[in-house]
Amino acid sequence: MQLPKHYLCFLAYICVLLQAGFSSAMAAVSVLDDTNHTVTLTTHAQRIISLGPHATELLYAAGAGSKIVGAIEYSDYPPEARHIPSVGSSTALDLERIIALKPDLLITWGSGNSTAQVAKLRGLGIPVFDSDPRNFEAIASSLERLARLAGTEAVGRPAAKDFRAHLGKIAATYQHRPVVRVFYQIWREPLMTLNDTHIASAVIRLCGGQNIFGQLPQLAPTVDIEAVLNANPEVVVSDNRPNDDAWLELRRFPKLTAVARGNLFLIDLALLTRAGPRIIDGAEALCKNFDVARSRRKVVLMQ
Repeated sequence: MQLPKHYLCFLAYICVLLQAGFSSAMAAVSVLDDTNHTVTLTTHAQRIISLGPHATELLYAAGAGSKIVGAIEYSDYPPEARHIPSVGSSTALDLERIIALKPDLLITWGSGNSTAQVAKLRGLGIPVFDSDPRNFEAIASSLERLARLAGTEAVGRPAAKDFRAHLGKIAATYQHRPVVRVFYQIWREPLMTLNDTHIASAVIRLCGGQNIFGQLPQLAPTVDIEAVLNANPEVVVSDNRPNDDAWLELRRFPKLTAVARGNLFLIDLALLTRAGPRIIDGAEALCKNFDVARSRRKVVLMQ
């Protein structure tokens, strides 16, 4: 039986529409990662492995938390992230475990993972997004880019917008206040800090602070107590670690301005060193501490 010509044309038109719809559904998605390399997926990622605690937080905030099938140690926020299967530590990845989980996207940590191990994973043909935000805009755009790869833009775009808005309010409030010179202590033995290329220094600047070791070339340099004394910071910030006196060494020098004025502040360093949305919470806490230090200048002048 021969079908009418107009009916054949109609069927052909339907086939074209179906093919176009299928092609659209399978259309590739592409973004630039933090090293400006193009990451292309044939379709939205469904099995993601996060190789950085900050990346885990970014994925959840971008709406892709349910798609994470593996993460490295210290991926502890939000609380449900603690139940994600472990794939090792930042410097000692469990390659066999990663491969067994069959990821269709790896989120690596540029300054935290083993370069050699990441190279092996790239060699297997697994798509890699290198995440290493060094400024606030990179955090906001990470939410958008990761959401694009995961197909969760309905969550990621508003999250990025909210982050930028909150950041703008903090900047308007604190950025132009009198400068506070800061020693940012990330470890006590040996004494370690971070330079100005780290996102933590961006928070310090946002609050009107100056990192006294910001110009050192290493990302996380070791310094000696003499260098701290010579720089004489007005504020020292460190992590609140249980059963550890963060100020054990510094208290030996009561003439150090930060010690003399009581400007020794404890903040959860995860809020300042992880380049994720919670850095806003860390910024608010740090900015308030800097204001406390500024208020103590008046007390000194009155004495």
